Amino acid sequence: MVATRKMVRSFEDRPIPPETVQRIVRNAQRGPSAGFSQGVELLVLEGTGQLAGYWSVIDATEGSQSAPKWPAFRNAPLIIAFVSDKKAYLDRYAKPDKEWTKMAEETLRPVPFWDIDAGMAALLVLLTAVDADLGACFVGVVDQPAFKARFGIPERMAVVGCVLIGYPLAADAPSPSLARGRRPAADVIHYGKW
Repeated sequence: MVATRKMVRSFEDRPIPPETVQRIVRNAQRGPSAGFSQGVELLVLEGTGQLAGYWSVIDATEGSQSAPKWPAFRNAPLIIAFVSDKKAYLDRYAKPDKEWTKMAEETLRPVPFWDIDAGMAALLVLLTAVDADLGACFVGVVDQPAFKARFGIPERMAVVGCVLIGYPLAADAPSPSLARGRRPAADVIHYGKW
């Protein structure tokens, strides 16, 4: 499954069965959670109205950059936004069963656990899509305030990204970025020291 995962940007115009959608979102909840803080939430968008709302925000802030290369990108019948809540982690790590007694971001090290956990949930969704014979693509959200306002997401939370999911078209064009090639393992894997 891992070896066949790729970003798919061209989808058939057909819905995903509800039981498959439920499996995908259930698996997203199985990701790691630092301190079992559980500060990652999902916004699940399906149906014409919800999907149109997503595209209206994207078009207003980012334009239709993918439209010429992948005209069937917008056929994705399911979009899941991964939203992290830093406060949930700060609150959790201020509890007596944790080593820190003050609620401070610096105690959680320089790497934001809340966003890492959201990324792990997104990866589980990408892998579940492959397992369900679906295609999926992770995309960022440039205009956080507009996205949050459109979908009622609290200001304190961050939209880490979205995964678009659907049945892949056989004619899905690969990203031109792939022409760069994968870096050799010897350049990126370090055993014992850098």
